[in-house]
Amino acid sequence: MSQNQSSGQSTDAQKETRRETPAEMFRFIIVWLIIIVGVRSFIVEPFNIPSGSMIPTLQVGDYVAVTKYSYGYSRFSLPFGLNLFPGRVFGSTPHRGDVAVFRFTKDNSVDYIKRIVGLPGDRIQVRGGELYLNGQLVPRRSLGDYAAYDENRTRLAGTRYVETLPGSAGRGPVAHQILKLTDDGQQNDTPEYVVPAGTFFAMGDDRDDSADSRFQGDDPEDLGYVPMQNLVGKAQFVFLSLDERYPVWQIWEWPFEIRWSRLLSAVR
Repeated sequence: MSQNQSSGQSTDAQKETRRETPAEMFRFIIVWLIIIVGVRSFIVEPFNIPSGSMIPTLQVGDYVAVTKYSYGYSRFSLPFGLNLFPGRVFGSTPHRGDVAVFRFTKDNSVDYIKRIVGLPGDRIQVRGGELYLNGQLVPRRSLGDYAAYDENRTRLAGTRYVETLPGSAGRGPVAHQILKLTDDGQQNDTPEYVVPAGTFFAMGDDRDDSADSRFQGDDPEDLGYVPMQNLVGKAQFVFLSLDERYPVWQIWEWPFEIRWSRLLSAVR
């Protein structure tokens, strides 16, 4: 073998075994952080469902993909709610029946997820446990008995219905499931609310176990009308669902914690 061939092979070997410098590794990490922050801020962000207020549509332990571009962008689209610009950019009005993530009205650091049932100008009332929209009874059809567990492992047993909200902005009716535990209580006999401009009226699908826009007082848990600016995004599908009955350290139980039937299910 000639000296030139030996020198060439040695150079190639050095190239193949060259390690990245600390500066290159740092640059790689920074680029990926920028990509992740960009995707979470402007395209899609994962959210965990911590409570039972959206049962049966969403279960405790569901992880949902939320599209950030659906309603435009506000300060709440950005990490830590950075207040870099006023109002909303590329904003659009949500549709009646959407399942949306938004910031809580009494504490903007807290994310809520509810169904939008009322838009500006709508008249909302619950009478005898049934929902009325603009003076008309919202139809519902019974699916029979149903039971699930909330975040405290309390069994919620009641009747599951398919409720059909009238569409908005030219869209057709929106059929979705709700859970009714009782027809008694403040949440089932409300005054008529008129949704102000620039806000929406949100309700949980678990109608008797949800702190939502039906509660308009000064209590720290009362949601009231939600400003459009508080919108974060629209829930699209469940990408993971965990029953979470066992402690995290019991790794042998992990495969049995996954609700396989809920994976990649659309949020309707």
